[in-house]
Amino acid sequence: MPHTSPTAPVPPGPVRRRPAPGLPAAGTALLGAAFAATATLVCALVAAGTTRPRLQNADERWLALMGGPHDGLPLAAATVLDWFGGPLGAVVPLALVAVLCVRRRWWSLLYFLTAYLGGSALVVQVVKYAVDRPRPAGPLVRVDHGSFPSGHAFGAALLVVLVGALFVTRARRPLWWSLGALFTTAMMWSRTWLHAHWLSDTVAGALAGFATGLLLWCAFAPLLGREASRHAVRRTESGSEEAAGPDHPVFRIRPRPPARRIHVNGRILKRGVSPYDTREPG
Repeated sequence: MPHTSPTAPVPPGPVRRRPAPGLPAAGTALLGAAFAATATLVCALVAAGTTRPRLQNADERWLALMGGPHDGLPLAAATVLDWFGGPLGAVVPLALVAVLCVRRRWWSLLYFLTAYLGGSALVVQVVKYAVDRPRPAGPLVRVDHGSFPSGHAFGAALLVVLVGALFVTRARRPLWWSLGALFTTAMMWSRTWLHAHWLSDTVAGALAGFATGLLLWCAFAPLLGREASRHAVRRTESGSEEAAGPDHPVFRIRPRPPARRIHVNGRILKRGVSPYDTREPG
């Protein structure tokens, strides 16, 4: 039987890991500023009228299209979206906060909390009490004080930006932005379908939500970039450890080379023995 030497095992290739979300693309700050300027313009048009806002005619025409009948699938969809933007919908942001804590992404967590809590308190509530616009008559869901801007539309748009910035990779963001725009539009429709807001309330809320998320994303970009680099180093180190095994070059046990024998004056010396040593080898 012919003797076959065992072939050396091939070391495994690098461990593939999910790429981390990237930093904001060029033009993000400009886009956020454009959203903020448009939201400010809508706010000025609504607050400019002493007794009747300048956008009231367009709002009433849109509300007439939302007259009903309020039943069936449209009502079910609008009710689910109302639940998502209410107190019970806080389950989703809390779950995202938990994920960031588990991954120890502290700068991402600070960005998330600053945008979500600070934006809702400073942007939505302050503007609500400053404009003090009455809601449409006969809302189909429970509402609080002030119609302008829509907190549900603001929260939906802001959540789209936060998830896209912190959890979606750069390659998949175009698809995410498209789905997020559809989700925000559905939320805007549901608020007017339920007669909880005027159309301009939802437009201003969505624009303000997008602007808050994008501008704060740019503000936190240096810290998020540092955090991403640190986690990339950790992923590389952990990937090397996972790839290492009994067949990995780092842990492969190499056979000890045989001792070289040297013939000197008829004596056989092993490596490391002086040829001038006159002692007999033991």
